[in-house]
Amino acid sequence: MKALLSPEKRRWFIVAIIFLAIVFNYVDRQIVSILKPILKAEFTLDDSGYAVILNIFTICYAIMYPVTGWMVDRFGARVVMFYGIITWSLACIGGGLSRTIGQFGFFRGLLGAAEPTNFPAQLKVIAVWFPGKLRATANSLCIAGSSIGAIIAPPAIAWLALTYSWHVAFITMGAIGILIAVLWKWVYRDPPPHILKEATTSASGEITQPFQWKQLWGTRSLWGVLLIRFVSDPVWYFCLFWLPGYLQEQSGFTLTQVGMFGWIPFLFADLGAIATSAWSDKLVRKGYAPLKARKVMLTRVAMLAPLCALTPYLTGAWATLAVFSIVAIACLSWLFTVSVVVAEAFPVKNVASVLGIAGGFGAMGAVLFNYFVGQFIGTLGAEKIFIAMAFLHPLAVLILWTMVRPEKPKAVPASMELNSKL
Repeated sequence: MKALLSPEKRRWFIVAIIFLAIVFNYVDRQIVSILKPILKAEFTLDDSGYAVILNIFTICYAIMYPVTGWMVDRFGARVVMFYGIITWSLACIGGGLSRTIGQFGFFRGLLGAAEPTNFPAQLKVIAVWFPGKLRATANSLCIAGSSIGAIIAPPAIAWLALTYSWHVAFITMGAIGILIAVLWKWVYRDPPPHILKEATTSASGEITQPFQWKQLWGTRSLWGVLLIRFVSDPVWYFCLFWLPGYLQEQSGFTLTQVGMFGWIPFLFADLGAIATSAWSDKLVRKGYAPLKARKVMLTRVAMLAPLCALTPYLTGAWATLAVFSIVAIACLSWLFTVSVVVAEAFPVKNVASVLGIAGGFGAMGAVLFNYFVGQFIGTLGAEKIFIAMAFLHPLAVLILWTMVRPEKPKAVPASMELNSKL
């Protein structure tokens, strides 16, 4: 393949492999939400116990996200991505082989520790293989795997569980992940110098030097990105981890119906987020500064998110699906494009580290929100939970405009030799 593909073609093959990896990354993490009633009965859990299982995954995810971001910047996307996929696939298989809640919790924790490797590696690949005019589109095609995974998961997992068993659902998805890891190692190469130069040279003809790890923490934009992920990620985590169960327990869907129709919001999210990402790239081609183009798009799409406050007052599962089909567009557009904001605001050698730190903060926001939902959905009522979610994306817009800006410690002429070890 190395001899057959030009670099310009190879980068799109790389995007395709990342897309597949993210698809099954999300299928693996969403299995528990689809099988929530079955797993609660299997392991004798209530909603609080189910929230603990979610948080075992999410806490490990939050802790390892910054670590894996540093690993990608230090050792490169090819190695870290390969071992990450292998590890999370084995963890998924282990979950399917579990017979006790302790075993199941251990493998969910291992899954959470391994899955963050995907996104810092993905962003690093996009940052070094694609220039600004293509970056948001390429990024959205990669991360589209998240919602495609959420689309595939309900029918695939429901069918496997109903036809065979819940154990088979976990084992099958883990086995597919191992095949993807092999494919990644075969296809991925670091970019040649001319591609790297095109991707990392700014419009002013400068190549920015990276921040040291300690210096990153002194930048206002890092704290802005952290806060954005902390307040906006929980809404998407709700869609992944609580919406399928809500449809079954509050809206009257059966597991079969969730399998047949639970993917609909994620399809809308995927199509909408790809469209909004392409729109922001179009703004760049029209002359907007790349970072400003992302801010404008995110501000407009955030106006959709407060519709989730209507959910408790809707009658029937179909109305809930309709509202969350719109809300999910906002959630996924933010998830897609905040990664691109990181690539626009920080030097290329720092993007994986920054995304890793930010992803960890986003996961910690989800941990707190999971605990809140698990503890209070039966006491405070769903109304207050959905009202709280309605304010999160507007708050993220305020943070985006006031705290995030280009961060460049110093620059060197573009004519100087590129010194990069990816």
